Amino acid sequence: MGLWQIGTDTLARSRFVLSPFAETFAGLKLLHTGTGAHPGEESWLRVHLPGYRARLAADPVAAPLVRAALGTSWIADFFCPTSCEGESFEETLARVRSAGAGQARADLRVSLRGRLPAVLERDDLPERAAALLAYVWEETVLPYWEHRRRVLEADVVARTARVSRGGWAAVLDSLQPGVRWLGESRFQVNAHANPPRRIAAGAELLFMPVTPRTGWVSWEGGERYAVVYPCLGVLAGDHHRRPVPAALGALIGTARAGVLALLETPLSTTQLVAVTGQGLGSVGRHLRVLLDAGLVERRRSGRSVLYVRTAAGEVLVEASGTGGGRA
Repeated sequence: MGLWQIGTDTLARSRFVLSPFAETFAGLKLLHTGTGAHPGEESWLRVHLPGYRARLAADPVAAPLVRAALGTSWIADFFCPTSCEGESFEETLARVRSAGAGQARADLRVSLRGRLPAVLERDDLPERAAALLAYVWEETVLPYWEHRRRVLEADVVARTARVSRGGWAAVLDSLQPGVRWLGESRFQVNAHANPPRRIAAGAELLFMPVTPRTGWVSWEGGERYAVVYPCLGVLAGDHHRRPVPAALGALIGTARAGVLALLETPLSTTQLVAVTGQGLGSVGRHLRVLLDAGLVERRRSGRSVLYVRTAAGEVLVEASGTGGGRA
């Protein structure tokens, strides 16, 4: 398994951060597979996959470069640098472009676990990788970034709240399959048979949510480590058809019960309108009743006001038989 040895001080100082580059690379991985994990991803692919494939067809190096960079169990380091906190997409992309030709070829041999195809024995691989990533960002991610940023902020609020309720172990265990806290400073980051890595005291440990259903780990030297993980399912758009339990609907009304059931994950009023299909006025009235009853509370994330269930709301939903569906 992929195992990191992490001191308690390092874990205590770790942070959740947003990375437009990680979101873009996750989009590239989704375009590469061509198959969505839920209807939201399938809809996005229907819009953007034809253009992406046309982009690859126009560049004979691009397709073999992506296949080699993604490899089988290891991503070529130069192709996916670890973002810094607050770093723009362009700043991270500049590090892809500045990689040496020899480094790029060596990284690709590692991800391929063997020799490079003849078409990749060239010196302009970093520039070609940067150009393709810029295309994915500009054409398939940037048009949605403001919405996705709010979604990712909501995920960060939810994870941070879970840290305060259940500690870091509960959060790490919930990130994605294959990731879990084993105790005694041992953090399993994936199921690959890689040698354990000891993270030195003082290193940065960052957790980065992305909206596509994918994830990976990366690091820069020994100073900065990142775990990229898929955001909570209700935010990614695949859980909005979950049925509302009849008992909860009978108690507080079906529409209001639907809002309460969704607020396992912090959501804004705008997001609730989009997910439920109810009008803004109706959602606002439901939230006011739930707030007055102590079943939900407000939290601020950047410029957004988010709503999430309180402990009392959790008890009510669990007792009604919803189960909540933790990510």
